[in-house]
Amino acid sequence: MKNIKKLLLILSIALFCASGSFAQIYVHVRPVVPHYVRIEAPSPRHVWIDEEWEPRGVSYAFVGGHWAEPPYAGATWVPGRWAHHDRGEYWIRGHWRRR
Repeated sequence: MKNIKKLLLILSIALFCASGSFAQIYVHVRPVVPHYVRIEAPSPRHVWIDEEWEPRGVSYAFVGGHWAEPPYAGATWVPGRWAHHDRGEYWIRGHWRRR
């Protein structure tokens, strides 16, 4: 019985976390971009990832401004962007794609 309760608790937490990753957050006022300083690239292979936003509760948090190495040869970074919907603005995440 004790193991079943633990299993149900773990499954409940996993379902709660997974369901939040598919939710779309709409805002009526875009968050303000904080000021940050771009540091020097760690290597010539690295690409600057600018302005990324991450859903946090009912809003977005700024998580951008970092260098990243492409995950495979020929990858190029497609920056994230804000898009408009009848319900408000929402963020489309940046991603890597093949050239």
